[in-house]
Amino acid sequence: MSMKISSPAFKDNDFIPSKYTCEGRNINPALIIEGIPENAKTLALIMDDPDAPMGTFVHWVAWNIELADEIHEGIPKESTVNHPISLKQGLNTAEKTGYMGPCPPVGHGVHHYHFKLYALDTDLNLPENTKKEDLLKSMEGHIIEETELIGLYKRN
Repeated sequence: MSMKISSPAFKDNDFIPSKYTCEGRNINPALIIEGIPENAKTLALIMDDPDAPMGTFVHWVAWNIELADEIHEGIPKESTVNHPISLKQGLNTAEKTGYMGPCPPVGHGVHHYHFKLYALDTDLNLPENTKKEDLLKSMEGHIIEETELIGLYKRN
């Protein structure tokens, strides 16, 4: 079975409920993980929006996610807070730690939010100010499998 990521909040290529956006509670949706490879040690996650007007906007960077079948809704942004699962979080494009929900400019149409999940063969020793580019570089040669979930959002 190959690895899959899904969410009970929305289907692949469907609209993300406003609860998970800047117009709602701005918390991450629950993510369900299936088929983690047996030789995986940790998971990593990148959520970004390639439709952003100034270039790809990174909404969430997380790594050393313990092998679990779910990333719970509403993971605290502060790394010192106990999470339902163990993980590290880096900086989004707004230079803030943790999840930042969809918030496209009004009238800019539908944006596509890519939740990319990676199964890795190692733990990553990265600082808390890690950005997407640093995470991708440190994952080189360690990705066993990857999968993706796409959510849509549009502000009126």
